[in-house]
Amino acid sequence: MGNPRILFLDEPTTGLDPQSRRQLWDIVRAFQQNGGTVLLTTHYMDEAERLCDRLAIIDHGQVIAEGTPADLIERLGGHHVVEFEASGNGNDGANADLWRTLPGVEAVRHDDGLVCLSVREPHTTIPALLDAVEKQGSALQHLTTRQASLEDVFVRLTGRHLREE
Repeated sequence: MGNPRILFLDEPTTGLDPQSRRQLWDIVRAFQQNGGTVLLTTHYMDEAERLCDRLAIIDHGQVIAEGTPADLIERLGGHHVVEFEASGNGNDGANADLWRTLPGVEAVRHDDGLVCLSVREPHTTIPALLDAVEKQGSALQHLTTRQASLEDVFVRLTGRHLREE
C-alpha cells in the first residue's frame, strides 16, 4: 500500500489552484519515472497532453480515438492553428469554403467569432489568407498562430458544444 505500482486518479486536479495543480503533476511524473503506472481520467486536455504516454478520447461512452498525444495531434489536429478575425462577413460560416481552399488548410472551424484554420505550413497559408481577406474588401482585426494541441483534437472529434443523447 505504501509503494503501489499502479495509481488510479479520477479528475485529481479539479478545483485546484494552478500552483497546487503543477505540484500534483510533479508528483505524478516522479511516480512514473520510478516505474509506476498511472490511469488518469481528466477533462483537462493540457493535463492529458503533459502527463500521458498514451490516451483514449471517450465520447458518450465510446472510445473515438487513441494513441500518444503527439500521434493524435499529428493525425487529427494538424501541426498549427491559425486563428483570425476579419471585418465584414469574413468570420461567418459562408466563407468556410474560401478558407478551406487556402494552401495548407486541413480543416476550418468557427469559435467565438474567430475563424480557426488547422494547417501544416503556416508560412504558406498566412500570405494567402492576407491576400484573400484583402480581395474580400475586409480588414484583419486579429491574427494568432499556435501549435495544435489535444484540445484542438478533442473539439475536432466531438464538436465544440455538448451534445444531448
